[in-house]
Amino acid sequence: MSFDIVIKNGLYFDGSGAAGVPRHLGIRDGRITAVSVEALDETGARVFDASGRWVTPGFLEPHSHYDAEVIAAPALKESVRHGITTVAIGSCSLSMINSGPQDSSDLFTRVEAIPRAQVIPLLHEKKTWNNARDYRAFYDQHPLGPNLCSFVGHSDLRVAVMGMDRATQRIEPTPSELRQMEDQLNEALDAGMLGLSVMTTRFDRVDGDVAWSRPLPSTFARWSEFGRLFGILRRRGGVLQGAPDAAGKINMAGFLWHAMGWFRTRLKTSLLTAMDMKSQPWLHVLTRYSGWMAQKFLRADFRWQMLPVPMRLYCDGLDWVMFEEFTGGKMLRHLKSKDDQYEKIKDPVFRALFKRDLKRAIGAGLWNRDFGDADVVDCPDQSLIGKNFVEIGQAQGKDGVDAYFDLCILYREKLRWTTLTANQRPEIMHKFLKSQSTQVGFADSGAHLRALAFYNFPLRTLKYVRDAALAGKPFMDTGAAVHRLTGELADWFGLDAGYIRVGDRADVVIVNPEGLTDELDRVAEAEAEGLGLVRLVNRNDAAVDATLINGRIAYERGQGYAADLGQSRGYGRFLPGKHLRARQSAAVPALTLSPS
Repeated sequence: MSFDIVIKNGLYFDGSGAAGVPRHLGIRDGRITAVSVEALDETGARVFDASGRWVTPGFLEPHSHYDAEVIAAPALKESVRHGITTVAIGSCSLSMINSGPQDSSDLFTRVEAIPRAQVIPLLHEKKTWNNARDYRAFYDQHPLGPNLCSFVGHSDLRVAVMGMDRATQRIEPTPSELRQMEDQLNEALDAGMLGLSVMTTRFDRVDGDVAWSRPLPSTFARWSEFGRLFGILRRRGGVLQGAPDAAGKINMAGFLWHAMGWFRTRLKTSLLTAMDMKSQPWLHVLTRYSGWMAQKFLRADFRWQMLPVPMRLYCDGLDWVMFEEFTGGKMLRHLKSKDDQYEKIKDPVFRALFKRDLKRAIGAGLWNRDFGDADVVDCPDQSLIGKNFVEIGQAQGKDGVDAYFDLCILYREKLRWTTLTANQRPEIMHKFLKSQSTQVGFADSGAHLRALAFYNFPLRTLKYVRDAALAGKPFMDTGAAVHRLTGELADWFGLDAGYIRVGDRADVVIVNPEGLTDELDRVAEAEAEGLGLVRLVNRNDAAVDATLINGRIAYERGQGYAADLGQSRGYGRFLPGKHLRARQSAAVPALTLSPS
């Protein structure tokens, strides 16, 4: 038997959770055609010697915000270089399917911190669809890098049916409008979308002139509206992706009620998020316990999405999304002009309000609100780099907030600072990774380009496992960790991905375990292709030797990316949800689902 590619001498993990075994892999015509104990014929093949390496299925990212970037630059190189071969878009109620170009942009750009000036022209040029069938058809012809799957966003549905102004107010949809939303959800499932994404956290805000600074449309829905749409998901096997209110968390009961599987079909539910937050260091217990309770007593098919990376965020001046979590910060974020924002922080009355809000324990969100835990990483005054704002204030005879605001006034966006907000305790991350109520993969890739870089989260997961084993305190074997990043996610979301057995599509990663070092946490800056912006990226290339997508070499360490990645078809493809059920009514034709 001849092969296009041979990967020899590697420790092979098939994605099922089985332990790694030494094997040689043969790939031909995009498929795994041999998994052999004996050496394979290398004649005419491209050969990778994977001695000392792990050979695994390509990793899945079930929560990205690549919606705009994948249209402009479908290679998605920053994920591919870290071994990710399948990404999901359309999360957090945001998709670019049914609403028009400007509304799609206004829903997306401020929430995900990508300038409107880049996204609106892109959508006006490229967005030729206004329904799920045509959206799917676009990606079936698009030169994708990794495979792509998608949710349909509830905010997208609401705006397409009600208009942006009405959708962002406490206005219930009319019976006719609600039926239209149901029809659009059914059409999305017909076209292979995984399910529906919703949002109930109100600190994400709309961009543009029509509804500037209002919360996302999904947050205005009543549970009766959600219930009608969730019923469709339950009947058809779709997935619900969402987020409870980040501050009060009171509506978590509503999500658990709808996820409950007593005397009815279970609703697959994936919620944000499992993190060990500095602001609420006890919350990880509640998160894991609630997930366990939902599965054991409510018979729910329920998961918390987990970020398996220390959550270090960066900020330029006042451009800090976490300000949305409290009144003083919201006042700043509500101002559209940067000049107005920087003028506002000169006001002593505003500063007093801001300081008061920082000290309030009630309603704590994702940020611990401690300027003593916020370090300057770049500034025209080089003597300040490495110091936190409380230290700077003490040297200047003022408190940390005043020191921060005064430096912002002086340097604006040239003042760059960082803080670690969550996931600083490895022992808690081990517990999350072991928990059956979590799923790995909340990385937000493609969003917050200047604030975060979690593109290498699968490698960071493997580092937790390897570090613990090397320390003599193993909590999970490598095969189980690979399964969590591959086959487990593919099975739960219903995707043709996550495994590399004979006959499977050859989405493969060659991992060098010696490269799973602290360099994984290092970030750098690079161009965001297709958007003309500079983003934060991970640069720890010692960990991945090669990424193969559909049996083609997409990335190779030392060689870079394939010249035609993102330029020609043949790498990734749109993956429909393969567990979706047809509509009960035969009156409306459904798109035939296929993996091609």
